[in-house]
Amino acid sequence: MDITIHSSFLPHTDPDASLTFYREALGFEVRNDVGYDGMRWITVGPPGQPDTNIVLEPPVVDGCGITDDEHRTITEMMAKGTYAGINLSAANLDATFEKLEASGAEIVQEPMDQPYGLRDCAVRDPAGNLIRIQQRR
Repeated sequence: MDITIHSSFLPHTDPDASLTFYREALGFEVRNDVGYDGMRWITVGPPGQPDTNIVLEPPVVDGCGITDDEHRTITEMMAKGTYAGINLSAANLDATFEKLEASGAEIVQEPMDQPYGLRDCAVRDPAGNLIRIQQRR
């Protein structure tokens, strides 16, 4: 089989703040920006990789069977940064980290060698999603 990951989904609480973060801090390009009924889905991805996408989406859409308690739980988890995340890689982790730090991104962990053999760092996007970035091998 020849299977690849085409899209991953991350929730946003402020589409404009998320768009700014992914476009300016991470250097991603906007692939799609769709509004519907007061909601907004934004597809971004790294330049030169048209088949790799992150869809920034509303965390809860009315009418999808999510209860008030579940909505509250999702909101609480997003506020703590424990609801969603993604792992990325960079050719130059230290330069990427410097750019993220200069952008004002919330730093969770500076670049460091991990005991499991990777060098990585971690930041949060404007919605609290954890983004770990490892040094590409």
